[in-house]
Amino acid sequence: MEYTVLIYQSEEGGFWAEVPALPGCYSQGETIEEAMENIKEAIEAHILALKEDRKEIPIEETFFIGRVKVEVAAVV
Repeated sequence: MEYTVLIYQSEEGGFWAEVPALPGCYSQGETIEEAMENIKEAIEAHILALKEDRKEIPIEETFFIGRVKVEVAAVV
């Protein structure tokens, strides 16, 4: 299985990651590489918990990520 992972730079330093298809599945790391290793472990633990609770394991649906530029003057 593969899941999309979103990685953000933390204000305190380091990075944090989330998995949109697995609500509540988050992790962090000092580097992007460490955050990716940690989120992999978090995904595995999350799926194991779902199995133990006999809940359905979400399969990621196709989605797209885009960016929209907004002029600051247009925002009130």
